[in-house]
Amino acid sequence: MDQIVEYILAALLVIGGIFAIVGSFGLLKLPTMMQRLHAPTKATTLGVGSALIASMLYFWFYENKVSWHELMITLFLFLTAPITANFIAKAQLHRATDKSDLPPTGVGTEWATFDPEVSSVNPDLLHDRDPG
Repeated sequence: MDQIVEYILAALLVIGGIFAIVGSFGLLKLPTMMQRLHAPTKATTLGVGSALIASMLYFWFYENKVSWHELMITLFLFLTAPITANFIAKAQLHRATDKSDLPPTGVGTEWATFDPEVSSVNPDLLHDRDPG
């Protein structure tokens, strides 16, 4: 059983290392900002997540304790990386893209981030709505 666990841990670490290297290489070598954004949010996140999961499994099998720290870091990483990438991509879209350069949406409306009729939601008005 110990040898199978060691093989699983080694595989997770090697796969995590490959993903981290590919993501870091993509961050350095891809030509545009949006392409560079894709590399660390996908590949490097999987690489670091794989190393954290290997660490969790090590402590579970060899130290007989659950490592909640690694679990929380992994969950935080997988939840925040796509949200952060979305915010960065939207900022880049507004900074470097003209509305006329965007492709059609295919649904007959404008892109939500460029639609002048979309206004922010006033939280005070949400309480005044009739639920029925």
